[in-house]
Amino acid sequence: MEKEIEWLLREKYNGKSTKQFYKDIERLKMGEPLDYVIGFAEFLGCKIDLSCKPLIPRPETEYWVGKVIEELKLAKGKMQILDIFSGSGCIGISIMRHIKNANIVFAEKDKKYVKQIKINTKINKLPSRRYKIIQSDVFNNIKGKYDYILANPPYISTKRANKIQKSVLQHEPRVALFGGEDGLSLIRRFLAAAKNRLTPNGKIYMEFDYVQKKDIEKLLQKFGYKNYQFHKDQYGRARYVVIENKI
Repeated sequence: MEKEIEWLLREKYNGKSTKQFYKDIERLKMGEPLDYVIGFAEFLGCKIDLSCKPLIPRPETEYWVGKVIEELKLAKGKMQILDIFSGSGCIGISIMRHIKNANIVFAEKDKKYVKQIKINTKINKLPSRRYKIIQSDVFNNIKGKYDYILANPPYISTKRANKIQKSVLQHEPRVALFGGEDGLSLIRRFLAAAKNRLTPNGKIYMEFDYVQKKDIEKLLQKFGYKNYQFHKDQYGRARYVVIENKI
């Protein structure tokens, strides 16, 4: 708690102990996540505002998105990229910030988080000509095909709710955490349609819960995906899959 309070004082109050600072300490003591109390999170060099209380960006997500950025830096020509289940917009925003030839479509179901994405694109001074923000339930309102589809869907099984930190359950949006009884309800919908949204040789990067690897592989086979590879996160757990539309 002491380190969190020090961080709060430095990052939000520039070292000045105001009345609001002490109110924020009480928020921390009540279990509210530090990132919400501060009001933003850092993600690959971008400032991600959290005023609409989206899912707080995770280090595991930052890890694989960093890998995507490394790959995209080697690519030539303009790229059309879809950031689906966008939430705060941290994935697409970090891609745009680092990759100048990337055009992004942010897709998010919840109106509240559509607003959050708009806030974050402005905070990070992204050129409006290079992105669109679409309210969409998975692919319902999405058109066209993409060179990259980047997905961090809600994937936690409601059966595993007891494995989640109490502060997360109390304060972060359940709609962004849970994917039904087995955690795969949105992943099924996504994988059923995603291959038809890829350009030739396009790629999907999708995050999942490490306990779902076998089930994800069965779904990939069911939906006709032939070229895919699972990858571990920085903690050594299976965390994301890369799917290629090889032609």
